[in-house]
Amino acid sequence: MIVGVVKLSIFIPSSGSLKEKRMVIRSLKDRLRNNFNISVIELDEQDKWQKSTLAFAAISADKSGVSSLISSVVNFVEQNKQIQLLDYETEII
Repeated sequence: MIVGVVKLSIFIPSSGSLKEKRMVIRSLKDRLRNNFNISVIELDEQDKWQKSTLAFAAISADKSGVSSLISSVVNFVEQNKQIQLLDYETEII
């Protein structure tokens, strides 16, 4: 069993309040869970209007499966028009 963990730093330029940010984050988390069957959590910067740190975890039988899933998720986040991906860190265990 191989586990992949990714930490994403994102920027939400259209957010003008914590309420707007939470709506964008909730929508993104739901779409990631539904499309990729991964666990997603908001880790940090919960009190900032336009920044957030998300993390997700995925499990697969082999390393190539996890790597492929991670690439797909990162590409999905990068293509999202509501947010900008600032940085991400990957760890495969």
